[in-house]
Amino acid sequence: RTGPGYLNEPLVPKSRRREVRGVAASAFAAMLRRNARLRKEYLFKKAIEDKEASTFEKKRKLQQALKEGKPIPTEVRGEDKKLRKTMDLQDERTKEQRGSLDDEYAYLGVKDPKILITTSRDPSSRLTQFLKEVRLLFPGAQRMNRGAYVVKDMLQLARSHDMTDVIIVHEHRGEPDGMVVCHLPFGPTAYFGLSNVVLRHDLAEKPPTMSEANPHLIFHGFTAKVGRRLKTILQALFPPAKQFGERVITFANSHDTIHFRHHTFTRPKGPGGEDHKSKASQVELQECGPRFQMRLFRLELGAIDMKDVEVEWVLRPYFNKQKEALAEPEEEQPDDKAIR
Repeated sequence: RTGPGYLNEPLVPKSRRREVRGVAASAFAAMLRRNARLRKEYLFKKAIEDKEASTFEKKRKLQQALKEGKPIPTEVRGEDKKLRKTMDLQDERTKEQRGSLDDEYAYLGVKDPKILITTSRDPSSRLTQFLKEVRLLFPGAQRMNRGAYVVKDMLQLARSHDMTDVIIVHEHRGEPDGMVVCHLPFGPTAYFGLSNVVLRHDLAEKPPTMSEANPHLIFHGFTAKVGRRLKTILQALFPPAKQFGERVITFANSHDTIHFRHHTFTRPKGPGGEDHKSKASQVELQECGPRFQMRLFRLELGAIDMKDVEVEWVLRPYFNKQKEALAEPEEEQPDDKAIR
C-alpha cells in the first residue's frame, strides 16, 4: 500500500524508513507506559476512596445514634472518640465524601461527549438497521463499520480521535441481544443484555422523523449504589438538553430491567401565545422508536481491552435470593386488613 500514513509511501526514502519505524515504535511504547501509569494512579485513588468510605459510614452511624439518643453501635465503639474529633472539625465542604471514583466523569455536562458506535463482526441487515437507529439517539455520535478491526485496535483508534465512549452492539441469529458501553480512556465498562427490540418500522403507528436535538433524560428507579453508578454512565452519553427541547428519552427501571423509550412531545399554544404555559393534560406525546429492554449483567472498572480489571458488580442469577441491584427496596406499607 502507498499513500499518507504508510511507511513505504514515496515521500519517505528507503534510507530513512528504518529510522521512521524506530520513532513510531518508541512513540507507541511511550503511549503504553503513560496509559499504564495513569491507570495505576487511578486505581490508587480509588483504593484510598474505598478506605475513606468506611470512615464516612462509621461517622454517619455515630452521628445518627447521637441524634436519636440510641446506644453507640458496636462496630463504632472502639473508634468513637477519634470520630467525634473529626466530626467537630468538618464543615459543609468536608461533610460529605468527595472521592475520585467519578473522576472519569469530571467533565459531565461541561464537555459534549463524542461517541463511536459499531457492531460485532459480520452484522446482519437487522443489526445494521438497529445500529443506524441507535446512532440517531446520541447527538454527535459517529457510526463505524466493524470490518476486520479487533477490539484493541478499535479502542486505540477511538482514543487517538478523543472519543469519550464506545458502544458495541451484538446479535444472536439476527436479533440484537447485547450492548457494551465503554467509557474512554480507562473505563468503566457496562455490559447489557437486550430483549424485546422493536425497530422504528415495527411500531404500530408510523413514527415521525427522528429529531437529533439534545434530548431531555428521565431516569426512574436508580436509587441504589449500583443504580446511581449506572445512571452516571448512561447520562454521560448525552449532552445537556435545551430548556424548551421537545425530545425526551426514558430509562425506567423495573426489577433490574431497564425499559428504554424515545418520545417527542408538542406543547399546544396557550391563550397567551407561545410563552403561555399549557396544561400537562394537553401535551401530545408521540413515540419515535426504537424501543427495547436492557438488563445489566456486568460492570467493570476498566476498558474492554484491559486485562485483569476489577469487577464492580456482576449478576448472579442462580442465587437462592437475588436482591435488586439498581433500586433500593421500598418500605412495605402496613395492610389495613391485617391490622384489623
